[in-house]
Amino acid sequence: MITHRAAPTIETARLRLRAHTHDDFAPILAMVSDGENMRHISGAQPREEAWRRMLAGPGCWALLGYGYWVVERLSDGAVIGQAGLADFKRDMTPSIEGIPELGYVFAAQAHGQGYAGEAVAAILDWSDRTLDAEEIVAIIGADNAPSIRLAERNGFALREEARYKEAPILLFRRR
Repeated sequence: MITHRAAPTIETARLRLRAHTHDDFAPILAMVSDGENMRHISGAQPREEAWRRMLAGPGCWALLGYGYWVVERLSDGAVIGQAGLADFKRDMTPSIEGIPELGYVFAAQAHGQGYAGEAVAAILDWSDRTLDAEEIVAIIGADNAPSIRLAERNGFALREEARYKEAPILLFRRR
C-alpha cells in the first residue's frame, strides 16, 4: 500500500499540512508536555517521549506510505498540531493492526477554532483519493466529547467498545 515515502504538502483555507523538520521539536514538545492538553491521549509526555512521538510521523511515511503531518497555521507559520494516519501495532482488543488509524493533537491555544476539523477533513480527503484502505479507524476516550463529535462529523461511527492498555476505549470506524 506504500504510496508516499514522505508527507506531501496539503493546504487548506487556513492550514498547511507538511512533513516534519527538526525545528518542529520545540513546539511539539510544548504541546505534548502539557498535561491538560494531553489528558485524553496519554498525559504529559517527557522530552524523550516527545522526540519519539515526533519521529513516528516521518517513520510511518517511510514504512507505510502514510503517516503524520505537522499542522501549521498559514497566517503566521505557527506549528499548532500534528495529525495523520498511522499503524502503531497497538496491542488492543479488537485488533486494528493493518488498518490506518486517524490521530491528532493540537496545541491548547488552537482549540475551539475549527483547526482540527479542517485538518482531519483534508487528511480524509487525501486518504480517500490516495489509499486503498477499506476503512480508517480512530480510538477515542468516552470522556473526550470534542473528538467524538469531530469523528462523527467526518463519517466515523461508533462500532464497538474496545480495550487498550487494559482500559476501555471507544473504537470508531469509517468505511
